[in-house]
Amino acid sequence: MRQKMADMVHRIQDEICEALREIDGVDYRQDEWTREEGGGGRSRVFSGGKVFEKAGVNVSVVHGTLSPQAAKSMGGGHELQGADLDFFATGVSLVLHPINPMAPTVHANYRYFERGEGQKAGSWWFGGGADLTPSYLFEEDATHFHQVHKDACDRHEVADFAKFKQWCDDYFHIKHRGERRGLGGIFFDDINDADREDCFAFVTDCAESFLSSYLPILERRKDLPYTIEQKEWQQIRRGRYVEFNLVYDRGTTFGLTTNGRIESILMSLPLTARWEYCHEVETGTEEYRLLEVLRHPRNWLEN
Repeated sequence: MRQKMADMVHRIQDEICEALREIDGVDYRQDEWTREEGGGGRSRVFSGGKVFEKAGVNVSVVHGTLSPQAAKSMGGGHELQGADLDFFATGVSLVLHPINPMAPTVHANYRYFERGEGQKAGSWWFGGGADLTPSYLFEEDATHFHQVHKDACDRHEVADFAKFKQWCDDYFHIKHRGERRGLGGIFFDDINDADREDCFAFVTDCAESFLSSYLPILERRKDLPYTIEQKEWQQIRRGRYVEFNLVYDRGTTFGLTTNGRIESILMSLPLTARWEYCHEVETGTEEYRLLEVLRHPRNWLEN
């Protein structure tokens, strides 16, 4: 499974980067890196093109020994000690920040983790998900994004779309702001309650669904006109994105506590962001409309 998952995430990285290169009109910068404790990865970042302010697609295949702090940061209630602190982890992670404030930021991550030899009950699991973070609300975009991921979930018995959607809303909660980071999508962790091959098939299907979930949205929004004020609002929302990633995100914490490559870990942060003192949004505006759904998440597939 280690090799199958590593092969899959590298293939997905190639497919997504080829599509982004065609859209953005520039090539990516690629950095291949190694980790002293074991393994390494391949980071690809787009910047300076016609569509993305910054867009990164990373893969990593790492192994080593977890520190107690890193083990605790993984979540899932894992109590690890002794040889069980030996680990293997591989995954693909991407964050795309478009230039146009009408086009949403998107994040996706699919990963596999083993501790020890991966033979004991509970010693392996899959995780992942994808979520949409717009600055301006287009309900048809939210519906499309969720529908594609529901369709992927519905093809696999191990998946539960309603559960994963709720998990996404709960996980991406910026508690100190009382807002979600975005409109949601799916999020899951510690998936191991089915055959390993069945779990792998589900995660692969989700990863392969990414382009169809996002590219139609991007094509609709990337060339829409916008004002300076709308660009400033996008920067304020990106400030919220930074706050979540640096304060709450478990993946960021895990990377920082396992001596990961800092540039790759912080690839998710936008190129620019904005914080205004005591910024307030006027009731009835498009900005207020977005805030309402961030404060009160919706089921985007209700009839």
